[in-house]
Amino acid sequence: MIAIIDYDAGNLKSVEKALQSLGEDVLVTRDRQELLSADKVILPGVGNFGDAMEKLEGFGLVNVIQDVIRQGKPFLGICLGLQLLFERSEEAPGVKGLGILKGEILRIPDGDGLKVPHIGWNSLKLQNQGRLFVGLEEEPYVYFVHSYYLKAADSQIVKAVTEYGVPIDASVEQGNVYACQFHPEKSSRTGLAILKNFAELED
Repeated sequence: MIAIIDYDAGNLKSVEKALQSLGEDVLVTRDRQELLSADKVILPGVGNFGDAMEKLEGFGLVNVIQDVIRQGKPFLGICLGLQLLFERSEEAPGVKGLGILKGEILRIPDGDGLKVPHIGWNSLKLQNQGRLFVGLEEEPYVYFVHSYYLKAADSQIVKAVTEYGVPIDASVEQGNVYACQFHPEKSSRTGLAILKNFAELED
């Protein structure tokens, strides 16, 4: 069973449908016991960093997320879900992130004729042998929708990068924690392959 954390963020349904299309049992929940007893847990999301942290705290989910990760079960952050795993974001000065991973979220700079938010397909440069990317071609294309990007403190946890005016850490893995800035659930066959790799991870 894969549990998707429900904290009133957008995009939960498309992640649920993508996993169901792979034949996975999926549960969308904010119930502590259901999340702790799931085999794997996903934190998706689109929206504002500060609002999202407020909702996670309001629903009592911050401790649940920390407990789930402490249990050692595979945990995947998607888009805003990746950003929330880090320490802070320029989108919400003074608001602490979950701080599970080290690094900060910065605004994509204006310039070079690039539109912000960054919406569209970009190729990834894979590195450091990411488990989510096993069996994928060398420079897979995935779909992004974001105005802020990750700069990880430790380059060793970065498994995929892309460029959009600046270098962007597009996917990270550390221990049982995995995260993607892009949307695998909107990234066609490549995205489904990434979700399938996550679904098949062993603890």
